[in-house]
Amino acid sequence: MTTTPEASSGTSGTSDPAGLRLAELIAALSLGVDLGFDQPMEHVLRQTVISLRIADRLGLEDDDRATLYYAALLVNVGCHADAHEQAKWFGDDIALKATKYRHDARSVPGALAGLRLIGSGHPPLHRVRVAVGFALGGHRELDSMISRHAELASGFAVSLGLDTAVTEAVASSYERWDGRGWPGRLRGEEIPLAARISQLAEHLEVAHRLGGVDAARTMAHERSGRQFDPALATLVERVGERLFPDEATPTWETVIDAEPVLGEPLRGAELDDVLVAIADFVDLKSPYTLGHSRAVADLSAAGGRVLGMSEPDLTVLYRAGLVHDLGRLGVSNAIWDKAAPLGAGERERIRLYPYLTERILSQSPALARLGSLAVQHRERLDGSGYPRGLTSGSLSVAARTLAAADCYRSLREPRPHRAALGADAASARLRTETRDGRLDGDAVEAVLTAAGHPAVRRHSRPSGLSPREVEILRLIARGLSSKEIAAQLTLSPKTVRNHTEHIYAKTGAGNRVSASLFAVEHGLLLVD
Repeated sequence: MTTTPEASSGTSGTSDPAGLRLAELIAALSLGVDLGFDQPMEHVLRQTVISLRIADRLGLEDDDRATLYYAALLVNVGCHADAHEQAKWFGDDIALKATKYRHDARSVPGALAGLRLIGSGHPPLHRVRVAVGFALGGHRELDSMISRHAELASGFAVSLGLDTAVTEAVASSYERWDGRGWPGRLRGEEIPLAARISQLAEHLEVAHRLGGVDAARTMAHERSGRQFDPALATLVERVGERLFPDEATPTWETVIDAEPVLGEPLRGAELDDVLVAIADFVDLKSPYTLGHSRAVADLSAAGGRVLGMSEPDLTVLYRAGLVHDLGRLGVSNAIWDKAAPLGAGERERIRLYPYLTERILSQSPALARLGSLAVQHRERLDGSGYPRGLTSGSLSVAARTLAAADCYRSLREPRPHRAALGADAASARLRTETRDGRLDGDAVEAVLTAAGHPAVRRHSRPSGLSPREVEILRLIARGLSSKEIAAQLTLSPKTVRNHTEHIYAKTGAGNRVSASLFAVEHGLLLVD
């Protein structure tokens, strides 16, 4: 069931971040793109500053400067879209993309850097099979991938409402001065100036960060006339250090303040449209997550409406659903698309990605509220979730609803290790999670109702106690210790202690005796 909240179609109250601009959304997305290239956050932002300083040296007019600004921010935005195929050939899509900055891609060292990764992470026999497949046709697939990256980025720019000059520049991001780029239709001055500048600035940022001004000058000189415009390379050699931001430069603020078009901030439906475009684009990271963020957003908001949440809160919940998976860009598809059981290190990478989402969104004060909710979509009431292991006392109704919606949609979608579950099997799994004290029962039933499942009559329980909490309260009242309760219910003692803490907090009890009296007074000692 897909139900976009009314609140997302034009609410302009407290739920709309004040002054949120398009540049902030694109810049936030660029932080995730940085991680997908194994670069530190703000790599793209620093390359944008470098691009604008080159523009200053060239004396570009305002229109050309505006085109360059957005082209620089969007230069690599399409490169995660076929991460599944990159991981298939090279083992780790992020490791592959990181080689981009070490060598000229059309040089022998550049080709060897990619070839060394073929089939990486697999046994030798598998690597041989992958290498043979790559030699027979995979290399052509790789070329088409790179061409497709620029095409996708250009289409994304269109979806953001950017003008033709920007989309043409982004579409030419991988063309080369010598005509040996991708898709290889342009050469020399046929390539839009914004594309020539942003491509050079991208590589300058990495060279300067790793080796200083001399390394940046050397790189520009060595690739002049092949990858880069000779006139721009000469400019780098001449003015050098004046092109590069220093460590004290507040990069985020500098880039946002430099946005060429200071129009009205995005609000209501206009803001939602941009967030949906970003959500759909991020979900391209894996074929197993296509449409996931949009579906989670719709279901979260619909479930929140069943729970009677206010319209401003519904809007925040809907938008948090759209952005909750931004951090996925920072984890390799060697992990996301792996059918075999994950290793300990791989599981830790998975546990990190909601935190990456929060970090990406926290750079913008206007987006930070969404990030603080989105980061909790994998937390669980009993403290078994991630990234922080929060327990029920720290999880709002919105966070509980988002978690239930994400869990349901994930179960209804295929994953590398299993087929998609049917609606009945998914609802049964969610209710099991409720009984085991991991998901909130009210949020689960609201989400299932919103998804079209028949409503289940829930027994009235005082003080918001969950079924599992009632079960544990009965055993506490009978005098069992945490260890004994854990053994009887097949739980860990730590989980029982967490539940006990929540029971005491909800009921106002300070010890076993007062909790027992609460149970007697409310008729909780009788099994349902």
